[in-house]
Amino acid sequence: MTIRVLLADDQALLRSAFRVLVDSEPDMEVVGEASDGAEAARLAAEQRADVVLMDIRMPGTDGLAATRMISADPSLAHVRVVILTTFEVDDYVVQSLRAGASGFLGKGSEPEELLSAIRVAAGGEALLSPTATKGLIARFLAQQDPADEDRDPARAERLESLTVREREVLVQVAGGHSNDEIAERLEVSPLTVKTHVNRAMAKLGARDRAQLVVIAYESGLVRPRVE
Repeated sequence: MTIRVLLADDQALLRSAFRVLVDSEPDMEVVGEASDGAEAARLAAEQRADVVLMDIRMPGTDGLAATRMISADPSLAHVRVVILTTFEVDDYVVQSLRAGASGFLGKGSEPEELLSAIRVAAGGEALLSPTATKGLIARFLAQQDPADEDRDPARAERLESLTVREREVLVQVAGGHSNDEIAERLEVSPLTVKTHVNRAMAKLGARDRAQLVVIAYESGLVRPRVE
């Protein structure tokens, strides 16, 4: 099955470079290019994209607003957004996760990392393993005001619906660990871990693993550590 990729970046040179890279792979193809967020949201629907590589800073509608637009559209529930960032606008990280982004990738990443990120996102996983990403999430969640209106108090209550094992798995997911790593830590099978993750997502109303991380921090289940 070919992964349909949409490129959203206001720099034509970068889009061209990404297109050459993506189209060189037998299991993926670029189905469209957008220079702003509004166009990205429109093309995601028109071109039936599976993954959107989204620049966070674009004129007009930026990547954050575009991610919200895509996530809010039920017909685009299958679309995964990967934010491309230089990590210079750190406060956008948590906001983007809340908006529905599946993860982040630095623009300075190696070509193989970008291709792997597309495959991981298309497979429904979240790009939360890199230390830099986890550090940013923890740092900015730690700075959030408990009275922040963006928080969802109901999520803390929904944690009560999780089983003890589901809570244990959620803590591990928040630490950026893969299913295999969690399985080894909890001495269960990777399939069992995947089942617990899926059930936790359903109970907490999370779009994917990335949002599970945000819920774990915002609900107080996991406390961020600021180095």
